Amino acid sequence: MKTFTATPDDISHDWHVVDAAGVPLGRLASVVAQLIRGKHKPTFTPHMDGGDFVVVINAEQVRLTGRKLDNKKYFSHTGYMGHDRMTPARELLAKHPDRVIEKAVFGMLPKNSLAKQKLRGKLKVYAGAAHPHEAQQPKPFSVTPSKASA
Repeated sequence: MKTFTATPDDISHDWHVVDAAGVPLGRLASVVAQLIRGKHKPTFTPHMDGGDFVVVINAEQVRLTGRKLDNKKYFSHTGYMGHDRMTPARELLAKHPDRVIEKAVFGMLPKNSLAKQKLRGKLKVYAGAAHPHEAQQPKPFSVTPSKASA
């Protein structure tokens, strides 16, 4: 029995729409990261880009459980010594809800150049319910909220 390795001819990229309303951030990020990598396909090959395109809508309605809205901090640096900036999750979610999801998904991808390409090209995040990707005919993909939210 031989190990299957996908070639560019074997790979097809689908489009999925994921609604983030009421879904915990970590649960959403892990599902989206698997779709972007292509781990849900039987033709998964780690060194090839076989993942699907993912459109995340309603990013402003994603849930952060516990006290993460106030305690979770996002780090950035200006480039000058001592000029690091810590932004609370509540503030970043209010100003740029797409960045919260992008950072969470990036944390779940492997740390290599292929992951950066996948995140840049395959993840589309929108704060509201409208998105400009209707021409690609994306299929809805449901992420079930946790039992605690029900």
